[in-house]
Amino acid sequence: MSTKLSTIEKRTAYILTLPAVCIVFAIVLFPIFANVWISFKEVELKDIRIPEPRAKKLVKSISNEPSKIKVIYKLRNSSLIQEIRDVKFQDKYPKNFQPLDLDDRCTFKSSKLRCNFGNWEAKYRENFQVIFLNIKDKEINKKKLKAIKPKLKGKSDNILLTTEFTLKNFKKVFLNKEFTDLLLTTFYYTFFGTVGAIVFGILTAQMVNQKFFGRSFMRSVLLFPYVAPVVALAYTWELLLDPNSGTLNSLLVNFQMIEQPINLLGQRYINLEFFGIDFKLRLALTTVIIFEIWRYFPLAFLFILARLQAVPKELYEAAEVDGAGPFQKFISITLPQITAVISILFMIRFIWNFNKFEDIFLLTGGASGTRTLPINVYEQGFAIANIGMGSAVSIVIVMLLLIFMYVYFKLIGKRADEN
Repeated sequence: MSTKLSTIEKRTAYILTLPAVCIVFAIVLFPIFANVWISFKEVELKDIRIPEPRAKKLVKSISNEPSKIKVIYKLRNSSLIQEIRDVKFQDKYPKNFQPLDLDDRCTFKSSKLRCNFGNWEAKYRENFQVIFLNIKDKEINKKKLKAIKPKLKGKSDNILLTTEFTLKNFKKVFLNKEFTDLLLTTFYYTFFGTVGAIVFGILTAQMVNQKFFGRSFMRSVLLFPYVAPVVALAYTWELLLDPNSGTLNSLLVNFQMIEQPINLLGQRYINLEFFGIDFKLRLALTTVIIFEIWRYFPLAFLFILARLQAVPKELYEAAEVDGAGPFQKFISITLPQITAVISILFMIRFIWNFNKFEDIFLLTGGASGTRTLPINVYEQGFAIANIGMGSAVSIVIVMLLLIFMYVYFKLIGKRADEN
């Protein structure tokens, strides 16, 4: 009896979870599968539309022969790359119409013109004409005759549903001269944006974890960069950093810190001297990273503050008795306590930053050395309309993130668990 009840419970559980599984497949898994499928096809946006046979009908009179009329059909294949097979044509005419010198591909029966045009290759064009005789000398209404639309049908393949696959998209991605620069730019942006946000999150959490007047208000203000709309924030930063009318450049020039305005979002490199050493700084990319740090440090601050509030105060009191200073307390007590939170934050922020698109796109559009792999996905898929290449680049991003997660769980994640 208990075995039957257990079987019934299992079946009921499967039935109840089936709708959720279907929703997950439809929303999450199916788009991923479709993206992988398209990445192995050399297809552009214009190739997705199924080819159609089309005809434009023109009705013309024949001079000096009022009983005759010429009908011209401008036939064409709508696709530039695919053929249409077994194209069939049909058009209807008045009963008093009789065709003269009918094409061998066509028949005329019961006032209907039927034609079998066979296969139309890509870019097919033809001007097909038929001359009709008005056998009862009735008045011919050209507009009414032209209004009768011909019917065409044919067979064609949907390029997305065929089982023909290719690795050309991935070869183009890896053999592209810009791929190395895109990869390095993406890692540069991701690493420093992630580390910077976590470092500033730690400093902010340490600051607001102390007791002072207006602490609650300060905590709420610090969340503003994270909760505010990214479009409004990016537009505000563009106004502040504008080289002609921006507030920052005006202040720096007025205080004689710089001789002329600097295009922080439009200049690729800037030459700097540090301790007698000259080096080039990627200016626009660094500016975007600073925006990224400013926008997302509140998330790190929230995670770390929550963990700091759970640290026993007795540990700090014991350290003071032993004569430990603030820095020693941070290294010996605070840092070990928040290591697990930092490791989780690093993984989350690294994945998010690696996939980040809107911040860079809104600030620079990918110009001035800020073009990353997600920006390249957008350019390939929408700007150039090469959806096969766009899908291939997105698959490369997924593979790189899978490698990162494998390394993380093997090294960083394991050490965080041990701590």
